Amino acid sequence: MVSQTLDWLPPVLAGLIAVLVSYAGPFLLVLQAAQAGHLSAAQLGSWVWAISVGAGLCGVYFSWRHRIPVVCAWNTPGAALLVGALATVPYAQAVGGYVVAAALLWLVGRSAAFERVVAAIPQSLCAALLAGILLRFGVQVYAQTAQAGTDGLWLVGLLFLAYLAGKRLAPRYAIVFTLALGVLLWAALGWGAPAAQAGMREPLQWQWTLPVWTTPEFTLAGMVSVGLPMAVLCLTGQQLPGLAVLRAAHYPTPTRDLVAGSSLVTLLLAPLGAHGVNLAAITAAICTGEEAHRDPAKRWVAGAACGVFYLLIGSLAGVLTQALVLLPPVLIGTVAGLALLGAIQGGLVQGLAVPAEREAALITFVVTASNVTLFGLGSACWGLLLGGLAYMVLVRFAATKGAA
Repeated sequence: MVSQTLDWLPPVLAGLIAVLVSYAGPFLLVLQAAQAGHLSAAQLGSWVWAISVGAGLCGVYFSWRHRIPVVCAWNTPGAALLVGALATVPYAQAVGGYVVAAALLWLVGRSAAFERVVAAIPQSLCAALLAGILLRFGVQVYAQTAQAGTDGLWLVGLLFLAYLAGKRLAPRYAIVFTLALGVLLWAALGWGAPAAQAGMREPLQWQWTLPVWTTPEFTLAGMVSVGLPMAVLCLTGQQLPGLAVLRAAHYPTPTRDLVAGSSLVTLLLAPLGAHGVNLAAITAAICTGEEAHRDPAKRWVAGAACGVFYLLIGSLAGVLTQALVLLPPVLIGTVAGLALLGAIQGGLVQGLAVPAEREAALITFVVTASNVTLFGLGSACWGLLLGGLAYMVLVRFAATKGAA
């Protein structure tokens, strides 16, 4: 009985880490956008509730339905867009843009052509794309030490040693040990917390978050400034990389169900503040690798657990915003970076496994890892485009010429 319980601990913990990474990093863009748009506390709480509940419902349902680790989140590049857009576009018009974007993405998700495009992407490019997306988060483990301060430096060092010891003695529970030690050191000694917050433990105000309805206003400004770019950013920056992560882990990708389903959830929750619910890429890799479970068939629990944690935290969105003030970014960043090492390694190995496809995969990896944005398209999209072009020229055309 105990062994069976412990068997489910790694995937559940993987789901928890994925949620913590989401709220410790990309979520801060939502707070900045809310400040730019002068949203009330009730509107911000409803926004957080909507994207959290939407991501949670999608993660639980899709993971259970398809028995694969589907991790959903909110549109991170879309939140970055809103930091500037909400300063000029009234909130009700922005919500109208959310509705337009969700409807467009639903139509794209239902398209058979889109499904064929996703299925045609070579496995090596998917793996290289995954490694490129995750590289900067793996590097973050070491980059943070320069800015962590003395206590933070000790925390990062001890977490790294705990990870190595865990990988040597009990590989399946290495991240469990690492996270537990980090939380213990932070709670007991205040390590990793900013100097002004060290030792500060104000009581949290526990209360359920109630969603607030905003009637969408459909205007040209809302569609052009929010709706259309939001749809493009979600498709190229979230949905495609999210599907690539699943393919890189050798899971089937029911494209129509995942993309159209998450877009439909966004459409329903948009008047409550959801700017975009979609597949996750970075956090999904935490739940699709061996660290989540040694048996790939059981990793779907990690996706479902992630969804459950989203539902719990989203229901207490007000408490979340208070708790984030105390959460040490160096702790979450270090644990996340260590948890993603296996996924980065797997992506590189798979991407470079076929000699004829190595150069195309390497181009995909390098461009994606650059983290640049050109013409509104993120590095993941450019990585696939340029890597795909290299694949067609160096592999497909070469094979056709050789056959001729």
